[in-house]
Amino acid sequence: MGDRLPEPHASSSPAVAASSEAEEIEVLDSEDVLPMAAEDFDPDNTGYISTEKFRSLLQRHGSELDPHKLEVLLALADSNSEGRICYQDFVNLMSNKRSNSFRQAILQGNRRLCSKALLEETGLSLSQRLIRHVAYETLPREIDRKWYYDSYTCCPPPWFMITITIVEVAFFLYNGVVLDRFVLQVSHPLYLKNALLYHPQLRAQAWRYLTYIFMHAGIEHLGLNVVLQLLVGAPLEMVHGAARISFVYVAGVVAGSLAVSVADMRAPVVGSSGGVYALVSAHLANIVMNWSGMKCQFKLLRMAVALICMSFEFGRAVWLRFHPSAYPPCPHPSFMAHLGGVMVGITLGVIILRNYEQRLQDQTLWWIFLSIYVIFVLFAIFWNIFAYSLLDLKLPPPP
Repeated sequence: MGDRLPEPHASSSPAVAASSEAEEIEVLDSEDVLPMAAEDFDPDNTGYISTEKFRSLLQRHGSELDPHKLEVLLALADSNSEGRICYQDFVNLMSNKRSNSFRQAILQGNRRLCSKALLEETGLSLSQRLIRHVAYETLPREIDRKWYYDSYTCCPPPWFMITITIVEVAFFLYNGVVLDRFVLQVSHPLYLKNALLYHPQLRAQAWRYLTYIFMHAGIEHLGLNVVLQLLVGAPLEMVHGAARISFVYVAGVVAGSLAVSVADMRAPVVGSSGGVYALVSAHLANIVMNWSGMKCQFKLLRMAVALICMSFEFGRAVWLRFHPSAYPPCPHPSFMAHLGGVMVGITLGVIILRNYEQRLQDQTLWWIFLSIYVIFVLFAIFWNIFAYSLLDLKLPPPP
């Protein structure tokens, strides 16, 4: 009838959970870790390591770690005022899976990282200098820059941005040969007959909401998009990975075509500006929000140049939209895709870029902005199904 005592080892402490999962142990064995078993760190399965024991282990085996990773571990030891460290935080660190709470423990610690900055290190190879340059271009915190510098292996390369760029250039060259025109291809009477671009009369063909990125108005349109994709998109992919950057890019592309179908209902749309503007606007917003931490050279001048290029491209799109059409009554392609991409960039894109190697599902703003995006997509889908007939809009004939 009385309360039963808990059975030994029945609790699921962080140490027990970590040591019981084979995948975690395999990660620790395969990565650059201290050559000690879990029992050496936490023999009593309490879920914590005393900072005194932790520091002695670091002093004994620290020469076997990357210097920057050792520096982070020392900062972790000094940041905890309770005299103990969560074992799972240690597992996450050594397996390159840092939690948000772990980052806060480092950032709020009472010990300043005393070693020299990554920018001051000498004797680096060309590839190492490139990785360091990318780190300073994209990351606002020195601890993140060092972490990225130590963990990046160049494998895989930024394949998503490279592949997208190659395919876009290939389609443009193909259309240039077929239409016998490379400048302002959009003015050719046969341009709209391509099965890839978005056309309001063919909006039921769902692939067009994505494939329109492979069609460009002309070499001037393609050129700026390709330059921005490679100069901004490729470094971002090197740091944040193909999954996250491709998500921002594709979300911007879809938001761009849906924005056109809602706000400029009679116009077609071409070009990858929706995805490009999502990445660039996210990057610029991240620089502004972390101005003091971003150490890229000439950042004010470069931001001004980027904004001028974006404004020039947007102005070209606006001019083209209202220029007399080469195939009346259908107007030239819309510019609303640019604005759709910007909105994705300053919402979802910023959250992704501000949370380097952090779990997005732990961020409240991530869920808020993702919900807003999903609601917009659902609204646009219903708009495309019902609004065109309800408004009795006179659309241009199909190509």
